[in-house]
Amino acid sequence: MASLALPGSFLDVNKTCHGRYAARNSIIRCNVAEPLMFSKESGRPGMPFQVNGDTSFANLLNANQLRRFPVAHGQNDTRLRIFSGTANPALSQEIASNMGLELGKIMIKRFADGEIYVQLQESVRGCDVYLVQPTCPPANENLMELLIMIDACRRASAKNITAVVPYFGYARADRKTQGRESIAAKLVANLITEAGADRVLACDLHSGQSMGYFDIPVDHVPGQPVILDYLASKTICSDDLVVVSPDVGGVARARAFAKKLSDAPLAIVDKRRHGHNVAEVMNLIGDVRGKVAVMVDDMIDTAGTIAKGAVLLHQEGAREVYACTTHAVFSPPAIERLSSGLFQEVIITNTIPVAEQNYFPQLTILSVANLLGETIWRVHDDCAGGFEPYSSLGID
Repeated sequence: MASLALPGSFLDVNKTCHGRYAARNSIIRCNVAEPLMFSKESGRPGMPFQVNGDTSFANLLNANQLRRFPVAHGQNDTRLRIFSGTANPALSQEIASNMGLELGKIMIKRFADGEIYVQLQESVRGCDVYLVQPTCPPANENLMELLIMIDACRRASAKNITAVVPYFGYARADRKTQGRESIAAKLVANLITEAGADRVLACDLHSGQSMGYFDIPVDHVPGQPVILDYLASKTICSDDLVVVSPDVGGVARARAFAKKLSDAPLAIVDKRRHGHNVAEVMNLIGDVRGKVAVMVDDMIDTAGTIAKGAVLLHQEGAREVYACTTHAVFSPPAIERLSSGLFQEVIITNTIPVAEQNYFPQLTILSVANLLGETIWRVHDDCAGGFEPYSSLGID
C-alpha cells in the first residue's frame, strides 16, 4: 500500500476509495494497492489515478504536470469583504449583521505624532472589498483614514474597492460662489479616486453634481425611504401635511419628498445668508396655517437655517413642525436650538454617529443599515435597483 501527500493540490473529488483522491484540508492523499508503474513517455515512476473514469499517470518528479481542478467554495464562503473605519463602527457592524456577514479584521491606530497606521488582518486578494467610513467630523482625520484604508486594500491585491461613504464631507464646497475659492468637493473626489477606489457608494449627497466630480462609478443612495417609512407609520392625516423646504436650494429634494407623501403640498422658506453658518429668514412661500409642517433637508449642521424656519412656520400658523434630515452633523449650538421646543420631533438617520450626551427628548434616530446593505449586495451581484421596494435606490 503506497501513500502520497501532495500539499497545495486543487483536485476536487468527493469520495475516498480504492485508487481515488479525496480533498481534505488542502492536502490530497492517495491510497492504492497497485505497485508503482513507469510512464512510457518519460520512463519516470508514476502512480495511476482515476478521475471521471479516465486513468492517467501522475509524474511524481514533476508536480507541475498534474492537472488541477478548482476547489468548490462552501455556501458561506464569499469574496465579499466589509471593513469599518473608526468614524462609525456601529453602523458598519449593523450593515454586516443585516447582510449575514462579519466585519473584516483590520488594525487602525494613530502614532504619537497623529499619523494614521492601517493594516488588514486578513487576506483580501481577489476580493470585492467595501470600506465603510463617513467623512464626518473630524472630517480631515476620517478622510485621511479612508484614503489609507483604500491604499492598504489596493496594495493587498483586492479585486474591487468600494468606498462606502454614508456622509460625504466637503460636499457643500461644490462650486465657487465668489472669486479665488477652492472647490473642495472635487479635490476630495480626486483624492479618493487616486488612492485606488474603483467605486463610491454615498448616501444623500448635498448636490447631484458632486457625482460628476468622480472619474469612477458613483452609486447615490437617498435616505428618504427610511424617513418616509417612519412618517407613514405615524397617524398624521395626509390632508394636514405640508412639506417645507428650508431654502430655495432644497426645493427639488422637498418636492420629491412631498410627491411620495401622498403628493402633499409644498412650501418654501426664503432666506438670505450673510455669512458661513449664519442664516436669516425672510419670508414664506406657501400656506401652512393649521397644518403639520414637515421640514426636509439633507443635513443639519448648526441648525440655524432649520430653527429660524421653524420660528417662521409657527408665526404663520403651523400646528406642528417636524424636522427630517439624513445627516446629523450637529455642530454647536445645534442641540440647544433643536431641543428648544420648536419641533414636535427631529428625525435623523445614523449616517453620522450621535454621542449620547447629545440626545434630547424630541430626537428620533433611524437606521440606514438595511438600505446600504441591500445596495452593497446589489452592487456585488451586478444587479440594478429598478424594482420595488428598492426602486428609489437609483442604482443603474
